[in-house]
Parts: sequence; structure tokens; C-alpha cells
Amino acid sequence: MSTPRTSREASADDAAASLAGRGTVSGKHEAPMVAAHDVTRTFGSGSAATHALRGVTFTVARGQLVALRGRSGSGKTTLLNIIGGLDSPDGGRVRVGGRDVTAMSERERMKLRRTSVAFIFQSFGLIPILSAAENVGIPLRIAAMAPRAREERVRLMLDIVGLADHVRQRPGELSGGQQQRVAIARALAGSPELLIADEPTGQLDSETGNQIMRLLRTVVRSEGVTALVATHDPMLIDLADTVLMLEDGKIVEN
Repeated sequence: MSTPRTSREASADDAAASLAGRGTVSGKHEAPMVAAHDVTRTFGSGSAATHALRGVTFTVARGQLVALRGRSGSGKTTLLNIIGGLDSPDGGRVRVGGRDVTAMSERERMKLRRTSVAFIFQSFGLIPILSAAENVGIPLRIAAMAPRAREERVRLMLDIVGLADHVRQRPGELSGGQQQRVAIARALAGSPELLIADEPTGQLDSETGNQIMRLLRTVVRSEGVTALVATHDPMLIDLADTVLMLEDGKIVEN
């Protein structure tokens, strides 16, 4: 059963849209935000080996919302983890914002995740004992942002996702959709270049999931972010600028 939206949540898209133009979303004359070339990844060895990725090659232009489709086990999560520097491929190259992620040290990949790449997970990943505002402020504290600027950024992000009236509530006091909105606000707080989301509506009912998908589309535009989202949700597939189909570890034609 879906949770009714508050008036603040219902106007979230309008709040985000009012910020449109703050970021550059054109990819016509820029290097791709993501460029993967012949990426392979195998788990295990011998007869027990699982070939998660088999020569994946594609590019994602800056400012685009890209949906990554594929059945369970097709390699979506493995691909996202490699792009975000959480895993390393066995072969091939991945560049994010012109930087070769596959050639980075672990320290360099950690810095990339702190400054340029943000994640949204299906399980929300919020810290239960912290309020919504405190959860959103975590990446800004890590970046040592000044307290006043941090508070303003947190307020702005929670307003964009329609949760300005819930800043003091903890995750356990919020609905699933509200928790995912907090997770989106936290991911965007540090102004990343690339947003990676792995089945962000997997634990939500269809109506709430559709709200989250529309919100993702709006914030990609308002914040000038590039988003790569693994999903089965037809709503996001309809909203996406580009759809990539992953099948048996390979990108195939839709």
C-alpha cells in the first residue's frame, strides 16, 4: 500500500525544476562522462567460473540519464561497481570524466568516490541513529565543508526531494519512499559528476517507485548530473535518454 505524499513531496519536482540550468547537461562537444572498452570480469576459475562481463563497450554522454536493463545475473551490478571504482575488471578500461578508473590505486578510487561519483542503493544505506539532515550531511562533513555552507546545502537537497518538513526524523520514522529520497539527497549533496543507482526502486511499491523515478529525472536536469541506473522499472526506461541492454555479460541492441 503506497504512502500518501505530503504537499511538500507533491511539489518536489517543481522545487527541483526551479534550479534548472545550474549544471551543464550537453554532451555534444565534451568527452563522455563514462567510457567502457572491452571490459571483462570473471569470478571463480575452471569449470566453476562465472563470466559476469564479456567485453562490454559503451559510452555515456554528460548530462544524460541512462537506464541499464538486464535480467538478474546479467552483470549489471558488477558493471556498476567497476565504473564506480568498487571493483576492478580482469581486462579492458573504464574512464569516468576522462580519468582511467581501472588504472587508479585504491586511494585514488576512494577519492573519486568522495568527489566525483555517488551511489544510491536499493537498501537505502542510511544510518539509523542519524536524522535525515544528518544523513544528507555525511559526505559534506567528509569533504570538510564549512558548517554554514553545509547546513544550507543540506536544506536545499532535502527541499529538492520534498522532505523539508522531515529534516529531524530518523530513517525508522520515514516511509520507504521517504528514505530513498533521503538517500538521493545524500548522493547529490556533494555535487557529484556521476550518479550510480542500482535498482533504486527495488524495495518500493509501484506508485512510490514512479515518484522516485520522476524525481531522479528532475534532479539529473536541475543538478547537471549524469546518471547510470540499473533498473527493471518501465517508468525509468520511458524517462531515460538512453537505454543499455546487458545480456549474458554483453551489451546488446535493444
